[in-house]
Order: sequence, then C-alpha cells, then structure tokens
Amino acid sequence: MINNLKCILFNNLLKLKRFFRDRLKKEDNSRGSFLVIILLILSGELVFMLPYVLARIFRPTYLEVFDLTNLELGSLFSIYGIVALLSYVYGGVLSDKYEPKKLISLSLIFTSFGGLVMATYPPYLLMQILYGYWGFTTVFLFWGAMIKATRVWGGNESQGLAFGLLDGGRGLVAASFGTIGVIIFSFFLSSDIKISTLIERRESFRYVIIFSSLMVFITGLMVHFFMDSNKSKEKISSENKNSISQIKEVLKIKSVWLIMLIIISAYMGYKVTDVYSLYASDVMNFDQIESANVGSIQLYLRPITCFIISAIVLKSRYIDFIIIGFMTMLLGSILFASGLIKIDMNLIFYFSLFIVATGTYAIRALYFSIMQEGKIPLIYTGTAVGLISVIGYTPDIFATPIFGYLLDTYPGIRGHQLVFLILVFFSIIGLISSIKFKRLKKSIN
Repeated sequence: MINNLKCILFNNLLKLKRFFRDRLKKEDNSRGSFLVIILLILSGELVFMLPYVLARIFRPTYLEVFDLTNLELGSLFSIYGIVALLSYVYGGVLSDKYEPKKLISLSLIFTSFGGLVMATYPPYLLMQILYGYWGFTTVFLFWGAMIKATRVWGGNESQGLAFGLLDGGRGLVAASFGTIGVIIFSFFLSSDIKISTLIERRESFRYVIIFSSLMVFITGLMVHFFMDSNKSKEKISSENKNSISQIKEVLKIKSVWLIMLIIISAYMGYKVTDVYSLYASDVMNFDQIESANVGSIQLYLRPITCFIISAIVLKSRYIDFIIIGFMTMLLGSILFASGLIKIDMNLIFYFSLFIVATGTYAIRALYFSIMQEGKIPLIYTGTAVGLISVIGYTPDIFATPIFGYLLDTYPGIRGHQLVFLILVFFSIIGLISSIKFKRLKKSIN
C-alpha cells in the first residue's frame, strides 16, 4: 500500500515537472501562464476577504464590534446568497462571452469599495445592503470568469493540477492574510485583549478592514494591467446560441446534476469552518486572540491538503479522491456531533478539526476538475458553472441562518453538536452522489 502510494506520488511529481517544463518552453505563453494562475489565486480568495474570510477568522470579535447575534450574521450571509443565486446563471453566461480578465478586475475593484463602507461600522440595515452589493460584485462579475480561466489554464490533461493549485493557493492566501490580520488586530490594541474596551477593539479591527480593502483593490489593478488575455484559448464563444439555448443544452448533461449535489454537500463542510473559532471560544474556553488563531490555523490545512492532492491525484481518479474526502468529512463530523470534544480536550479538538477540514478541502480541490470527466464542453464552462453554482452554493442562503439560530438557541456545546449533525447528513448525500458520478463516468467513457 505504502509502496504503491510512493509510486503514484513519484509519477505525478514527474508529470508535474514535465507540465511546468512544457509551459516554460512556450515562448509566447510561459510568463503569462504562470502570471495567470498566480493572479487567479490571489483574486480568487481576496475577493471574498471582506464578506466572508474576516468573519470566519474573527467570528467572536466580528459579532461584538458590529453588535450582531449569530442569527443576524447568518441573515447577512443569506442576503449575500440570495443575490448571488440570482447572479450565478447569467454571470456564467457572461463569462462565456467576455474576456475573464476584465470581469475579474472590475469585480475586485468594486468589491474593495464596499470595505470603505464596512470600516465605518454602519447600522444593520446598511450592512444588509452592503452584503447584497457584495453578492453581486463577487459572483455576477467574478465566479464564472475565474473557473473558466482556470479550466483553460489546465488544458485537457491537468484539470486536477489546475484546480488543486487554485484552491490550495487560495487557501494559502486566506491563511497568510488571516495571520496578518490577527497581527494587525493585536498590534493596534493598546491593552491586553482581556481588559481592552469595545471601543479599542473596534478601532483595532478597523485597521484590519482597511488593510483588506486595500489589498483587494491593488489585486484588481494587477489583474487589469498584468493578466494575459489568452484570447486564442479563452475566446471560445458560442455566439450562434442565445443564453436560453445555452442553459437548455447544459441542463441536458446528466453529470451537471450530480456535480450540483457534490458541491452543495462539500460546501456545507466549508460553511462549518465558519464556526471553528466560535467552537474554540464557546466550548474550549479560548479567548478572542486564541480563537482567531484557531480560525487562522485551520486555514493552513487548505493549501497543504490541496497541494498534496494536486501532486498525487491521477486524471482518471479525481472522483475516487472526492469519495475518500466525503468519507473523511463524515468521520470528523460524527466526532464533533457526538459531543465528546469538550474543554481541556485540546488535542482531540485539533485532531477532529483536522479530520473535517482535510476532507472538506480535498473535495474542494477537485470538484470542478471533474467537469472534464463529466463531458461538459469547454464552450459552456461558464454557463455550466453558473447552473451548478445555483444549487451548489445555496448554503450561502440557508446554512448560516440555521447555524446562527441553533447556536443562539442552544448555547455551548449543544448548539455546535446540532450544527455538526447537519454536516453528517450532507456528508452522506455527497458520498452517495460521488459514487453515482463514478458509475455515470464509466457508462459514458
């Protein structure tokens, strides 16, 4: 078993070496190719820094400085998700017709403007409007364009590598900027976190928001000025078909429906990462800095997992690794749902967090790479991504309000148990869907 794994790893590392060597040999494309994936990685995570990542890492602080309950924060995410739901389909169609770099650049710049509003600590009504605004800027203009550009970059033979690098790189960016955010927050506190006032914590967190906004804006400019157009590859347009025809064509593809279920199940695992820092605070009795560090540390599991998956996965086995990922996620969620992980059980807490997060990130690294296995045409990539995302990312609408209600209604470990029990259910759904996709793949090959 171990020798087989070593053999697979060695062969895939050689494949990885050849892949990058071939990229370097392409005189007209080498510099652009590497720059494209780097900019996609940066933009792919920083665009979500303001609406999502800050709340994930600083959850207890975020609730306090904005004077929110868990349910109210969940409602903000729901507003984001509703606008995003309306944006996915036609945003995907848009990315099949226009140059991805232009859409990505505009998305980042417009998203950064929202951070300036956020830094004023606006009232709840304005926060609702702001999250709706972000639902548009980060999805309609961005999501389909990013996925399509990544699929084009990976070519026919390296979809697992392309999406593994994308999600692993995004995880590394999130973890790095999360760590920087914690450092900034700690640095500007004039006293120890345990004795600091709310005013002091709000002022310190303002610097984190401003820094994040600035990074998003700068990345938007970098994409505009430095990302290759790659028109020869990207502009594979279906100009002879209108939007409705494209949507109908994609909905006829059976694999699209199974990918929807795989992604919604995996995304529920990703949404649960929002409560890790809160679990550390509510159940493990960590202070706000320690809880933020838990949120930041678990983010480092994402790039590590994704990069390892990229190195060892074979093209014909993407779906097999997804199945293993769901089995791992199921095991970890059962551990948390059991209620065994309590105060002074730090080792078991970190181990269980590792299990859930590793399974979740392994699936995320690969779930868009199986579009190739599902025989989804490249010219319909944006449209397919939009339709898949309509179902796949609906947890943006319902997950956080449900989690918020449970955590507010059942304080302490009981509320967290119920959250992880929901994840047990979706892990089973994802596992069944992945097995069905594997059978479908065999039938269409």
